[in-house]
Amino acid sequence: MTWVIFVAGAILSWGAYGVLLHLGQIQLGNPLKALLCVGVAYFLIGVIVPVAALSAQGDLGGFSSSGLITATIAGALGAAGAACIIWAFRFGGLPVYVMPLVFAGAPIVNVLVAIVIHPPRQAINPLLFVGFVLASVGAGMVLYYRPAA
Repeated sequence: MTWVIFVAGAILSWGAYGVLLHLGQIQLGNPLKALLCVGVAYFLIGVIVPVAALSAQGDLGGFSSSGLITATIAGALGAAGAACIIWAFRFGGLPVYVMPLVFAGAPIVNVLVAIVIHPPRQAINPLLFVGFVLASVGAGMVLYYRPAA
């Protein structure tokens, strides 16, 4: 159950991400400066930490080409998502709108991509589609009943 601690860390990190990113973008005065800062953070946490840890384990070599390509595409998708959020803010979106839409839509896309990559062994439960609707309705409710700024 240790994984739950890391899930909580992701929830807390990504839950604060949009609001702080928007604030930083305003303070920097240019969305590309904010994207550069995100890139620096990705580099520090996503490159320096694993290089140090893999070096300490003696496991810095032996990358499979398929794993390297797939993981790099995943990283590019993460960076592209960050860039899309930054540009959504740049063109008038506010964190109170952008982030609920992203975080309600992303799980739906996640399940659909997972179904394509790992086809289910049995018929899809129709309640999955009810969940899609509830995620969408939930995002709508969060947006509609948001506190006034």
